[in-house]
Amino acid sequence: MKKIVLSGIIALLFFSMAQAQQKHRFGFSNDQFLLDGKPYRIISGEIHPARVPAEYWRQRIKMAKAMGCNTIAAYIFWNYHETEPGRFDFQTGNKNISRFLQICKEENMWVIMRPGPYVCAEWDFGGIPPYLLKIPDIKLRCMDPRYMQAVTRYFQHFSRVIKPFMLVNGGTILMVQVENEYGSYGNDREYMKTLRSLWIRNGINGPFYTSDGATAYMLEAGTLDSAAIGLDSGVSPDDFEAAAKQNPHVPAFSGETYPGWLTHWGEAWQRPDTNNLKREIKFLLENNKSFNLYVIHGGTNFGFTAGANAFSPTQYQPDVTSYDYDAPINEQGRATPKYYMLRNLIQQYVSHPLPEIPAPVKTIEIPPIEMKRTLSLWNYVKPSLHSAQPKPMEDFGQNQGVIVYSTRLIGHKSGVLKIWEPHDYALVFLNGEFIDTVYRDGGKWEVKLPKTSEKNPFLEIVVEGMGHINFAQFMIDRKGITDRVTLNGMTLMNWNMALLPLDEHFIKTAKPDLSIHSKPDKPCNFFEAEFNLTETGDTYFDVSQFSKGILYVNGHNLGRYWNKGPQERLYCPASWLKKGTNQILLFDFRQLENAVISGKQSLY
Repeated sequence: MKKIVLSGIIALLFFSMAQAQQKHRFGFSNDQFLLDGKPYRIISGEIHPARVPAEYWRQRIKMAKAMGCNTIAAYIFWNYHETEPGRFDFQTGNKNISRFLQICKEENMWVIMRPGPYVCAEWDFGGIPPYLLKIPDIKLRCMDPRYMQAVTRYFQHFSRVIKPFMLVNGGTILMVQVENEYGSYGNDREYMKTLRSLWIRNGINGPFYTSDGATAYMLEAGTLDSAAIGLDSGVSPDDFEAAAKQNPHVPAFSGETYPGWLTHWGEAWQRPDTNNLKREIKFLLENNKSFNLYVIHGGTNFGFTAGANAFSPTQYQPDVTSYDYDAPINEQGRATPKYYMLRNLIQQYVSHPLPEIPAPVKTIEIPPIEMKRTLSLWNYVKPSLHSAQPKPMEDFGQNQGVIVYSTRLIGHKSGVLKIWEPHDYALVFLNGEFIDTVYRDGGKWEVKLPKTSEKNPFLEIVVEGMGHINFAQFMIDRKGITDRVTLNGMTLMNWNMALLPLDEHFIKTAKPDLSIHSKPDKPCNFFEAEFNLTETGDTYFDVSQFSKGILYVNGHNLGRYWNKGPQERLYCPASWLKKGTNQILLFDFRQLENAVISGKQSLY
């Protein structure tokens, strides 16, 4: 026993010595970053742990390294880790941030940590927990005490996760970002200073940096005196001069250089010009500027994690499920022509040979699967909530999914029905008959209700919450019906409501009422099938024969689809499939007829 104890002490001693030898110092002078006192250029590629299956983290990091990156930047999505107040998860699956950081360290990659509290990122609500929207008058990204109480709790928990990985503790984190593009949103200097103080109070002592557009007003509102300046993006001498004017005593770098761009539903796939990217990266390399590629690999907005944009009160632009982003490493983890261009360019400016490119992940095709209509949404609708006027989902602790509103019409019984406001996609039914859809974007929220022989017609409104707005001034974005419903100007009262979150837990546990038989032509139906595999691999399920809905494979929510395009295929990693029998479930808002889906090897 003594020998075992002695061996353990010796092993621990050697481990401690090794850890001590691995410690580095990172900081900056007036115009450059310093690693162990020497000038250092950051070549970073951004990867978001939540958007990449955990089993592929290492492969994606190796891909970034083989392209010439020495650093990984990582957004951390607060609302992904705290789905309910005070309940944190930093350990399971894609939420195991310690594991992600450990892999970065094992692969000899530095890390730039981007923890929010707000991140944007085309992620639902910009990473802020939607549970805050239950507070009627909540104010975000400022010194509102309710908001700051939640931020403080998050920082306390997350600091414990990353503290062992800070450079001063022998870890791999070079810098921590304080907020994100704050100059595009607000000008509360006390708020920015308080965030930095909260990190320090929790043992995270920096170095820190901020990220803002390269314009004077954004930099004035969003920067901090002793924090490096990230430019979103910094790709010209003028951009860096703007940063120097704001603060000549800290270095600036391109915190987000964009090799691709985001795509909304209804748009063509965004494919920015590669020649412009090559010119921008060449400028940065020739002038020894540090930069971060946002993103080198985007991944996927699995489930209900995709966000949305809005730049006017009636605009709404939800993001597609894929976060391929036209990035150098595509959604499935493969190198693109853009990747090879950047790899060849970077190799000219670094003194060491770049590693070999990792082998691509295996993909498979799956023959057509006949999806058969089984249950209806109406088998699950159990109105248990009542209010004088409609209330949004968040009032009842639901984030997204569906909420069903119903009432009897008294007084006016036909005419112009208007929803104030539908967030985000609604289907209107009268006496069980489908009338029309209402989509939030554009402000056209009216449908015409026909006359009926019913004394008090029964009105039902199914509302799908899509993605909370993640950028700019309209982020207070509750889901469902956010105010009232009128018929010919009369406000309709006495509403019943049913919550159907349609998340993975609901799909696994909700019990349908089989005694309910909806009309055969009534939309909102589930389609099911089984399929067999002799081997597994990544695949893309082609849902082009369906209308609008959500796809689940073996209980995993792959995300939303919509026939308005451009996305017609949803990514499914190999780990969500199994040899033998697999189950596939699809909920569609409009589809009535059976149709097939199949597995393809690529997004397009």
